[in-house]
Amino acid sequence: MSALEKLNVGIVVEQREIDNPWQDYSWSPVGVLPGVASEDDGQGEWKLLRRGDGWTHFLVGTMDIELFRGETEGYRYNLTNDPPRVYVVLCHGEEADDPEVVPFLVTVCPYEAESYSENGEDIVEGVTMPDEIIGWVQAFIDKHHVDAPFKKRKQKKAYDPRKGNFSRHPRIGSDGN
Repeated sequence: MSALEKLNVGIVVEQREIDNPWQDYSWSPVGVLPGVASEDDGQGEWKLLRRGDGWTHFLVGTMDIELFRGETEGYRYNLTNDPPRVYVVLCHGEEADDPEVVPFLVTVCPYEAESYSENGEDIVEGVTMPDEIIGWVQAFIDKHHVDAPFKKRKQKKAYDPRKGNFSRHPRIGSDGN
């Protein structure tokens, strides 16, 4: 299934100092910036955006948010949240020259994001969805969403031993003849 629409966003990550003997910093996505153009493949040099007491925000790359016709129910649900979220999935760098975290996915479907949180290794967090993205997602929903009618399944009739023997095997203790 290919995406019907895409929107490029910059991914902003916070590095926060922590008091932990095994780790110097915690990492978390804190925002997305619509329309940030990348000069390379989106995973180049990090750009320092701002710094405070014990924290630093970096622009760590750009990625596309992709919208698919079959996921409009998830998008609709997301827009009912206060505020709606853009979900960012960060993986830990695996190679020695990799940064500590690497953007892996950015999505507006909470169900897709939840599937990445199940392994316990990736960082999956929602950041506030900018108004520009809210309008874009809503326009996509308006154009492509189709309500699926509710279909009640019919209950299968249960075996009732009072109505006869439906067994294929002879009863224990019968002669079988």
